[in-house]
Amino acid sequence: MPNNATALPDPDWSAITDRVDTAGFALTPPLLTPAQCAEVIGMFERDEVFRSTVVMARHAYGEGVYRYFADPLVPIVADLRATLYPPLAELANDWARKLGDPTYPTSLPELVAACAAQGQHRPTPLLLRYGPGGYNCLHQDIYGDLTFPLQVAIMLSTPDEDFTGGESVFVENRPRQQSRAMVARPGLGQGLVFPVRDRPVVGARGHRRVAMRHGVSAVHSGRRHVLGIIFHNAR
Repeated sequence: MPNNATALPDPDWSAITDRVDTAGFALTPPLLTPAQCAEVIGMFERDEVFRSTVVMARHAYGEGVYRYFADPLVPIVADLRATLYPPLAELANDWARKLGDPTYPTSLPELVAACAAQGQHRPTPLLLRYGPGGYNCLHQDIYGDLTFPLQVAIMLSTPDEDFTGGESVFVENRPRQQSRAMVARPGLGQGLVFPVRDRPVVGARGHRRVAMRHGVSAVHSGRRHVLGIIFHNAR
């Protein structure tokens, strides 16, 4: 990754994407240092770096606040978005071929241009804050006709020190079967890679499309901050 995004070695993307492909989500090694996590948290009160703010309770999304970064993205977010995209595009295109969907560009600028052609111009990376009692209802981050199938959430707070509770929750809706629930607990700086909407799963007649939703369980104490890296832009 670029030096101003992280000073740590590149992750083993082959292992990470294999895990997402088989299990539905994967944790990465830390993508940001503790100092960089604190830097991003400190941006939350800087109105000039955001284009909009959403208070979840007003829309029955949950309890908490999130803010969408404005264009141009702050460098650390822009670097993460551009660098994380290519290895995830390889998995996205493998999934597209399995499901018979159109494939995706191999670079982020090409994806952004494709989004613009669909009328999707607004950047979607966001910074989320949950306090005591905060949670996020199960949902999918779809912002237009063009949806890149993977996203990354980077934990900016330290579990059991900065907050308690607040696990990442996934529900996989399997055809003709009961839904499967999964829980992840990333540590400080770790990324969580997961599907935006669905993923291919092998069935008796080849690959079938399995829908997934994600959310956050209730925070019991403290504050939980997360940086969400979504690659497709919004209308």
